[in-house]
Amino acid sequence: MKRRLVHVSGALLPLGYVLGVLTWAQLGVVMVGLSVLVGILELLRLRVGLDWAIYDELTRSYEQTNLAGYALYIFSMTAVALVFEPYVAVPGMLMLAVGDPVSGLLGRTREAGEPKRMTTLGAMFLVCLLVSVPFLLPVAGPVGVGAAVAGAVGATVADGVKPVVRGYVVDDNASIPPAACLCIAAVLWVTGAAAVV
Repeated sequence: MKRRLVHVSGALLPLGYVLGVLTWAQLGVVMVGLSVLVGILELLRLRVGLDWAIYDELTRSYEQTNLAGYALYIFSMTAVALVFEPYVAVPGMLMLAVGDPVSGLLGRTREAGEPKRMTTLGAMFLVCLLVSVPFLLPVAGPVGVGAAVAGAVGATVADGVKPVVRGYVVDDNASIPPAACLCIAAVLWVTGAAAVV
């Protein structure tokens, strides 16, 4: 539960822009600053042996020798914030911050190694759709809804499929925002409904 709460708290970053607390450029600066900070913390943790008690609470066993999920979370959010327009990036960021914890809570009842149930993936899709439509409908009308559906599908697939690259499991903290944003951008680009980068 502690990990889920930390996960959801990341929604404050894009919401800072949505609520007018930060401009999009300022959010980009904040995201880059956070990426540098977590990069340094991970370097110290993995190379020097930084052993804060919070790491015991918020990291999983397989993260002891690999980049932790919180770092991948910040890196992926930073990447989409720097590459895409706000109406593409913010939904992708919220899909990770809100959709993934919901999926994680619902998926807690499964056995280790068991794939996520369709009901869990369905909930992930629905949450991702709900957080993206308000940003895409005003920009592109009905096409925006189609883009939101595509983004929700991308995020859900990223949440449900964990590819292994050279023995390293690609964490969904790294894959959800890019997958969602690329799917949204593809629909908007193909239809010419809006600029995406």
